Amino acid sequence: MDVEKLFHMTGGAGPTSYAKNSYLQKNVSDMVKHITLETLQELYLELTPKTISIADLGCSSGPNSLATIKAMVETIEKTDRKSGEAPEFYVYLNDLPTNDFNSVFKALPDFYRQLSVERNGACPFVFISGCPGSFYGRLLPKNSLHFIYSSNSLHWLSKVPPGIYNEEGESVNKGNIYISESSPPVVSMAYFNQFQEDFSLFLGSRSKELVVGGRMVLILLGRVGPDHVDRGNYILWELLSQSLANLASQGKIEKEKFESYHAHFYAPSKEEIEEQVRREGSFKVDQFQMFQPEKKNYGGSYGSAVAMAVRAIQESMLRHHFGVEDEVLDTLFQIFSRLMDEEMAKEEIKAFSFLVVLKKL
Repeated sequence: MDVEKLFHMTGGAGPTSYAKNSYLQKNVSDMVKHITLETLQELYLELTPKTISIADLGCSSGPNSLATIKAMVETIEKTDRKSGEAPEFYVYLNDLPTNDFNSVFKALPDFYRQLSVERNGACPFVFISGCPGSFYGRLLPKNSLHFIYSSNSLHWLSKVPPGIYNEEGESVNKGNIYISESSPPVVSMAYFNQFQEDFSLFLGSRSKELVVGGRMVLILLGRVGPDHVDRGNYILWELLSQSLANLASQGKIEKEKFESYHAHFYAPSKEEIEEQVRREGSFKVDQFQMFQPEKKNYGGSYGSAVAMAVRAIQESMLRHHFGVEDEVLDTLFQIFSRLMDEEMAKEEIKAFSFLVVLKKL
């Protein structure tokens, strides 16, 4: 599957859209928002640019990106500066070309209106544009950015690792969507190699786009220790595998297609990230924090909340691979929701996220 042409969060504002089901991701970014804003403030005081250029890589189509941009503008406005002049803002919103950018653009009038009302009509100059393309490569001109923000995006790989297929093109990880306890060792190595390749490209591309002294704040899912079968991450894919197997047993999806469906996902360890930063050589790690998102009451069972979030993320790939419609997807995620609640009743699922602050040397 061509990830760049197919993968996107479910667009629009319907009941299964990412806009309506991205509160788990918002919870993650909100927990470390103070560090994001402190890093931006530190950068601004250090470089004092008259125009500050910001990129949100993996902005998606929900309200989260513009809410973060608004907080960034407010932070800079509150920051003392010797000249006393407020800067202008140039903001690039990046995601894959299939992202529902129109939903984001339709929200801009309200975004600007809110900024204006809160300042008695004196709206700051915030210029926002879309920047479609994969962040595993160059997106913008050299030395054009001061600050890069990416939340809940870098755990997505550029493609399903080719190393999980044998010489005949068949998967050696049949029945598993991701790295599982039953996966042969070659599978975890293939995912790790793909992460190394992708993250190296990401760092190399950003090093050209950022000015010296520029910052990156990266928030992504991670794992604790060297074991790839980390309950906090693999269990979601394991339960999705079980849910798909259930549908295959009922004849609602083809068994062969189930056995060939794999995630372009990787949860790196702290050491793996730090090693790639060291190898690339353009950045130093200013901060590295691991945290566990708080579980909140989302108005239903936790399993239901996770199921809706996973559906909003995976629906585009599932529709393309299996050729299914809403009815089958509804059944799939009802099964997933039940399995998730059953799993949580046995033992808590502790998913961890990383916050990484990098400074361009």
